Amino acid sequence: MTPRKDAESSVSIRPVQTISENGRKPWKKKTPIEIVLDQAKKLREEIAAAEEDLKQKRKQLEKFEQACKIFETS
Repeated sequence: MTPRKDAESSVSIRPVQTISENGRKPWKKKTPIEIVLDQAKKLREEIAAAEEDLKQKRKQLEKFEQACKIFETS
């Protein structure tokens, strides 16, 4: 008698790769709702980044205006 191989033992199970061999994530089809939500999220992030950049530029402008006042009084 020869030992029987189970079908499960002969199948190798590979982990699901999140990034393929070419370095990209596998494509996943999105619903129209997911697309709109993703676009809104990206837009919110862009606005937040732009507001932070504007805040930094305003602080820098304030410093330059203070320096201009010092130069004007001298």
